[in-house]
Amino acid sequence: MTMHAALDTNSHRDLRVRTDAGADLGDAVMATLTVPSEFRQVQAHYPILFRRETGQEAFIAMALFGFEPGENLYLDGARWDARYRPLSAAIQPFLVGRPANGDGPGQVHIDLDHPRLADGGDGVRLFDADGQATPYLEDIAEKLGALDEGYRASGDFFAALRDHDLLEPFTLEVTLDDGAVNSLVGFHIIDEAKLQALDAETVGKLHAAGHLMPIFMALASLAQLAPLIARKNRRLGHG
Repeated sequence: MTMHAALDTNSHRDLRVRTDAGADLGDAVMATLTVPSEFRQVQAHYPILFRRETGQEAFIAMALFGFEPGENLYLDGARWDARYRPLSAAIQPFLVGRPANGDGPGQVHIDLDHPRLADGGDGVRLFDADGQATPYLEDIAEKLGALDEGYRASGDFFAALRDHDLLEPFTLEVTLDDGAVNSLVGFHIIDEAKLQALDAETVGKLHAAGHLMPIFMALASLAQLAPLIARKNRRLGHG
């Protein structure tokens, strides 16, 4: 359950947010949204897969953390074992809010039911004694802006993938060291053969539109599947 509210100095002067990692803080998730503008950072740590939003034809991109619901193999107790955390995970418990009609600039909203909200003296303050945003909140606002801008710009990227039929269904069956089989279904990846078959003019247009780099980054990210499987096997080995 969530309870969103626009963040303001008067109502939320004393709020604090826990910035450590933990399953109890909402980090036990199999995947999280990522946007093309951050693919370069994401691909260095996580596989990037694509799937359709529930009940829609539109695709979104996901940074993969595990092979089953609730599994985050980058979560090591209270530590996130990667140098970069995707924006949609890094901004929790904040989100971008807009007026009901969708017009106007985005506002910083907060989920007042999120487990990261701290009681007492724990956590990082959002506002200082004078009611001014702390450096932590300023950093969150910057990340929110980057995520919002990246998400809004991603429509053209996914339209280009659709127009050139560059996504193909992806299924992965992983046999682990203990003999168990984990299956990934319902995802898509970049169709490398179709990408390579594009003519020079089309490739040039994709490059000019800024789509070619995130396409290559998504392809490169698939090299992170093997390390992710190794993380799973290590987790099983440790019980």
